[in-house]
Amino acid sequence: MNTKNNKRKRESIEKIEKVFIDMLLRKEINEISVTDICKETGLNRSTFYANFLDVYDLADKLRDKLESDFNAQFTEKSAQSAEKMFTHIYENQLFYRIYFKLGYDEKHQSYVFDSARAEQDFGSKYVDYHIEFFRNGLNAIIKKWLAGGCKESPKEMAEILKSEYRGR
Repeated sequence: MNTKNNKRKRESIEKIEKVFIDMLLRKEINEISVTDICKETGLNRSTFYANFLDVYDLADKLRDKLESDFNAQFTEKSAQSAEKMFTHIYENQLFYRIYFKLGYDEKHQSYVFDSARAEQDFGSKYVDYHIEFFRNGLNAIIKKWLAGGCKESPKEMAEILKSEYRGR
């Protein structure tokens, strides 16, 4: 493989993603065209189509990338998991704003929930309800934090979550 071309391809993809994210902050996804993206990036349509089927495929691939990166943060469970999670969100605020704007939190459950721990803490009878309650509560806290400009530190957010979850 030609390393130079791989670097060029990566740079083109990053350029497309950045412009797309900037556009999503100003417009709805259905108002963004491949032509708009190519015009703003200075890239050819063939470059776009060599990497993405359309703007929705681009959005899905961005989501997959973010979810993969998010899940990689939590391969091991630790007491600092919540702080790690909020740090990751803090460092990727733009991506998470787009993630929630596109409604991916409702379509995909990217983070892994410790159902064994939930069964231990709450019993198996209503564990599915607990998991759903926790996921939606966590999403609401994250959305509120992002909307407020992430003024609280990731450590403070972890403490807020811990106090709401009562240490379980």
